[in-house]
Amino acid sequence: MIKENNHYRPTDQVAIVCYTDPLCCWSWGMQPQLDRLIGEYSGHVTIEYCMGGLIPDWTEFSDPLNSIHKPAQMGPMWMQAGHLTGRPIDDMIWMSDPPSSSYPACIAVKTAQLQSPEAGKLMLFRLSEAVMTNRKNIAKTEAIAEVAEDLAKDHPEIFDFARFKKEYNGDLSREAFREDLKKVKLNKVGRFPTFTISNDQEQGVIITGYRPYEALLEAIRQVVPF
Repeated sequence: MIKENNHYRPTDQVAIVCYTDPLCCWSWGMQPQLDRLIGEYSGHVTIEYCMGGLIPDWTEFSDPLNSIHKPAQMGPMWMQAGHLTGRPIDDMIWMSDPPSSSYPACIAVKTAQLQSPEAGKLMLFRLSEAVMTNRKNIAKTEAIAEVAEDLAKDHPEIFDFARFKKEYNGDLSREAFREDLKKVKLNKVGRFPTFTISNDQEQGVIITGYRPYEALLEAIRQVVPF
């Protein structure tokens, strides 16, 4: 990834695990930084997406840091995230049709990942876009199906809607999501997005929360220095 005498050293590889959730506004806000990173260092940076399970349901969710204990309180944070990140975010869904859980959308991402990592990534992006900009309640099966069907139309070469329908919420997709939740617990991830950034010697750093692009690069330099 890192340049040396205007050339990349081929052994310099950076693996990023992004702990995220389709309902996380800060993850949505930070996606352009990740896209830029992949664009500028293609072939030297890999990103794996781990579903965090942000909201099991509203009886179990609590965010004391932001004083959020019920759906209506989520709207102001989404508004703040939109202002800070410059990303389009429609906070009114938390008044009009608040999602009851992020688990169905997380399982949808894991179901798409059964087809390929790229399919899973696109599903994550499309679900986030649906809820953040189109005010779609992605806790509902019909909203997830609509997103999946559109994804299949746009990318039939990598995503099969019929297979997705068959596998959604099945044993394999639910087990894959459980494995992600285990990783979240093991790494003591309490906020999203969180990134583990490691080199090919498995030396790494962890950064948490929305960060500008320069902060992301600085974290990478700690494991693969210039």
